Amino acid sequence: MTALTLADGRFDDSGHLVLFENISRDLLHKGYSINPFALPLGLAENLLEHLQQMPEVAFSAAGVGRQQDYSLNGFVRSNQIAWIEGNSDAGAQWLQWVKGLQTYLNRRLFLGLFSFESHFAHYASGDFYKRHVDAFKGQANRVISLIVYLNRDWNPADGGELVIYQDSTDWEGIRVTPAFGTVVAFISEDFPHEVLPARRDRYSIAGWYRLNGSQPDRIDPPN
Repeated sequence: MTALTLADGRFDDSGHLVLFENISRDLLHKGYSINPFALPLGLAENLLEHLQQMPEVAFSAAGVGRQQDYSLNGFVRSNQIAWIEGNSDAGAQWLQWVKGLQTYLNRRLFLGLFSFESHFAHYASGDFYKRHVDAFKGQANRVISLIVYLNRDWNPADGGELVIYQDSTDWEGIRVTPAFGTVVAFISEDFPHEVLPARRDRYSIAGWYRLNGSQPDRIDPPN
């Protein structure tokens, strides 16, 4: 498991810093953090409004892998995604918020997080993403995974839960309801997870904090 160390430091009692501290401590002690209805309400509403106004052509079928290993695989996942570039007010607000979390995690946990990438994800009724990990051991690319849910009035009968598994031998997992404003973070290489089929449209943001893997002949992260 990725080793984390918590730095001494003071923080005030404003909402987002309390959330940042909770995420830091959870990552240190458990490796994952689940925070229901925790994203600032104004930000969550702006993101949902922007998402609802996006044309269908902005989304494309999600694949697996990166660069030369990237491929579409309907057996593994069936959702659609749209990358967040920050060229909308809501996208810019989101990237500013995650930058604040990045700075806090680096200060408190000495992670050296360098960059962040994220996309909107749309799961239509019946869509899924089978059990997988976001980073492979030792590759040190994606370090912390971050998920935010944008679904109002989500009921247990709607399905679509995120299931986080403690390790490769865990087949029960921890189920997370994809309710509006819920924030989930976990160490990317340590926790297999999946998205169960939903019975209605399901929206989220998935993102990853990365280390700087740049080399003389390659800029990281790749475009």
